[in-house]
Amino acid sequence: HVDGEGTVLCTTTVQLDPGRNPTMNAESVETEVKAYLGVSSIIWLPRGLTRDYDRFGTRGHVDICACFVRPGVLLAHRQTDPSHPDFEVTNEYIELLRGSTDAKGRELEVIEVPAPVQTRDADGELVDWSYLNHYICNGAVILCSFDDPNDEAAASILEGVYPGREIVLHDARDIFAAGGGIHCITQQQPAIEP
Repeated sequence: HVDGEGTVLCTTTVQLDPGRNPTMNAESVETEVKAYLGVSSIIWLPRGLTRDYDRFGTRGHVDICACFVRPGVLLAHRQTDPSHPDFEVTNEYIELLRGSTDAKGRELEVIEVPAPVQTRDADGELVDWSYLNHYICNGAVILCSFDDPNDEAAASILEGVYPGREIVLHDARDIFAAGGGIHCITQQQPAIEP
């Protein structure tokens, strides 16, 4: 995620994953990211949410952890249930973000978005559902929902940070079950060469 003014959020477990970048270290990844994205500052989150390391996971994509809503301001997924393994994960990266500055030297304003209250799916499996995996389009924000008490709280927070846009809730449980969210399935796909 970029802020449009020179800052990008990354996770070490994605960018430094030997399966993705087997010959690269943090310095070489930073050089590539800065060159290709035109950024000057990288904020490294140490890891992503716990379930993102399962079979269908991405090894810690940042788009369910934190995202910029405008330069200097970001949303951060907060797990409030101490029994959930993401409780410690979110505490760690929120503390890191609160101590970070962007490319312009501004301290970041971190707005916490609570995780859904539900921590298990219908099969009893742990979930890492996140409202941060949303899609911004003309006049609206398509927001993941989970038939959860926190759906409306998340919608209210997003209404505040995206003024003038309609917040459209979309049940994303099936999408998350296959390893992603609305942001994931709306991103660009590379063309296949003939």
